[in-house]
Amino acid sequence: MLQIADRMNTLGTETAFEVLARANALAAQGRSIINLGIGQPDFPTPAHIVEAGRKALADGHHGYTPANGIPQLREAVAKDLHRRHKVEVSPAQILVVPGGKVTMFFAILMFGEPGAEIMYPNPGFPIYESVIRFSGATPVPMPLYESKGFSFSADEVLDKITPRTRLIIINSPANPTGGVVPKSELDRLVAGLEKHPHVAVMSDEIYGEILYDGAEHTSLLTYPSIADRVILLDGWSKTYAMTGWRMGYGVWPKQLFEAAERLAINCHSCVNAAAQFAGIAALEGPREPVRRMVEAFAERRKMIIAALNALPGISCVNPGGAFYAFPNISGTGFDTRAFQTELLEKAGVATIAGTSFGALGEGYVRFSYANSLDAIGEAIDRIRAFLGNRVKSDAA
Repeated sequence: MLQIADRMNTLGTETAFEVLARANALAAQGRSIINLGIGQPDFPTPAHIVEAGRKALADGHHGYTPANGIPQLREAVAKDLHRRHKVEVSPAQILVVPGGKVTMFFAILMFGEPGAEIMYPNPGFPIYESVIRFSGATPVPMPLYESKGFSFSADEVLDKITPRTRLIIINSPANPTGGVVPKSELDRLVAGLEKHPHVAVMSDEIYGEILYDGAEHTSLLTYPSIADRVILLDGWSKTYAMTGWRMGYGVWPKQLFEAAERLAINCHSCVNAAAQFAGIAALEGPREPVRRMVEAFAERRKMIIAALNALPGISCVNPGGAFYAFPNISGTGFDTRAFQTELLEKAGVATIAGTSFGALGEGYVRFSYANSLDAIGEAIDRIRAFLGNRVKSDAA
């Protein structure tokens, strides 16, 4: 018998991929399935970005690159951060990695060990808690409240800090809720963190350019008092519809960069060379494709939120960003996992149970509106019929 390390038993997963596999299996059987579960834009990567990647291959960019990324790309990232946030970031602090998850994995492994505590949003991206447990650290949930638009309470977060707290993870705009943390709450958090210099912060801002109704994204890079302990997680996947290109980056404090780069060298050596040239084209190219995509998401968001709120037993707050709705389904009488399963098996609509994002997701379900208006409309009709049939069944 092969004996693997016990720590492998602590690793979780992303239910979205399991649901996708089941949805695909049902579709292969001839079932009509509408997938509102997977969290990726349904738009193609803009043509000028694809062409830049193709040209890089044609030009012979087939070899290793520097572990931290080609200089031109790191310079483009620094300029883009200045464009968006008016902050000066040295290209020497930027580590290009194969997808956003790598930055969170490195940050958590860097600070996590037995006896340490790491705070993370709950409900939140499931890999946070998974990797915290894998590192040996104790995961400390940071509740997000529907009543606050799925933001946290800064005072509550600060009250949870102990001498064992090593890292706090912030995600705004957020997966799975679409919540955007108000600047006033971030101001309170940062002011409080000034009294806890032993605590680092990883700010996951991968959805930072997908915002609605005039909502503003405040980057933690803009707070000078904690600049020496903020790790920024960002990338190309969501903003530029480049999920399959596997392109992300971290901005690391000078005191942590060498350790992060060493992890990269030990883990993946470097990022795909041609993809990096595509990344430059994304950052330096026209903004119109991004604007069109966000406008389409905004239209879908308006439709799905109104439709969900019209369903019996369901209510949904307006997400401020990303492309997720996180409705409260407690009025339907279903527990969260059963709702996900029944909806897929009986109505042919794939969603993700809120508990896939942490224990505090009970009573909620994540809908991705990265799908067409027609598909969303058909999905809502199916859900309405499903809920109506259940009421009739109970009455009988």
